[in-house]
Amino acid sequence: MRVGCHLSTARGFEKAVEAALELGGNFFQYFPKNPRSYQPKAVDRAAGARGAEAARAAGVWTVAHSPYVTNLATYDPKLHETTVASVVNDLELTEALGTPWLVVHFGKHVGGGEADGKRRMVETLDEILDRYRGSTLLCLENTAGQGSEMGRTPAEWMEIVEAVRQPGRLGLCLDTCHAFAAGVVDWRDERSVAAFEEELRATGALPLIKVIHFNDSMVDFGGRRDRHQRLLKGFLGEEGLRRAATLPAFREIPLCLETPVDEEREYGPEIALLRRWKEEAEAEEAGA
Repeated sequence: MRVGCHLSTARGFEKAVEAALELGGNFFQYFPKNPRSYQPKAVDRAAGARGAEAARAAGVWTVAHSPYVTNLATYDPKLHETTVASVVNDLELTEALGTPWLVVHFGKHVGGGEADGKRRMVETLDEILDRYRGSTLLCLENTAGQGSEMGRTPAEWMEIVEAVRQPGRLGLCLDTCHAFAAGVVDWRDERSVAAFEEELRATGALPLIKVIHFNDSMVDFGGRRDRHQRLLKGFLGEEGLRRAATLPAFREIPLCLETPVDEEREYGPEIALLRRWKEEAEAEEAGA
């Protein structure tokens, strides 16, 4: 069972490892550099090795998240080059810290139309994967379908994955809030979840999901807005959240909270809640 949350590494990567353990987690997400900038960061491999060893010794897994400004489908030639260089830098920083996955959002076509947006996104991914030859897997995160965001459905995810020249070097990140707000799966409805699981299997998306961002939603099903909420405070409710957390198909996939807390210590009770739900589900399954 791997559960955790997004943590700051401002005090150092090793401190984030300690914070994850103090919160009751064994997994955490971090930004490899400023989350609101393309500005590259020098790769300190010695410091990275120390951080990787600290996580390994503590039994903590990690995932990184590319800056929010990243748009893999940008049409601007200069910004395209900046984006490619930025994501390659993120992958290098992430690899140095021993992190196996880097999450990046699906692109936005910004009015150019989905067909051209997807084509541009594939071109960008091909360039990134050509330049970066390391081991970290780039994981595309589903979107809520807000504005011109692409990547709402499993079919759309796989359309991009299967179009790149090196599909084996891409993974997926599933966000529970995004999928709900996008109108793709209503976690409160058992039949909707079963249909979503079947779609994940039919499209081949399920085995590519490496990380789940576990969030409640401020907007109702199909609201098409990316607004995370604290667990049990949003529209998913306990039934929906518990079902998403304990779906057998997701059992081995790490869960990472990105709920809007004021202080990191507030993640503690949410991590404990996720652990309890999963432990109860496992006990029930074992006794069946």
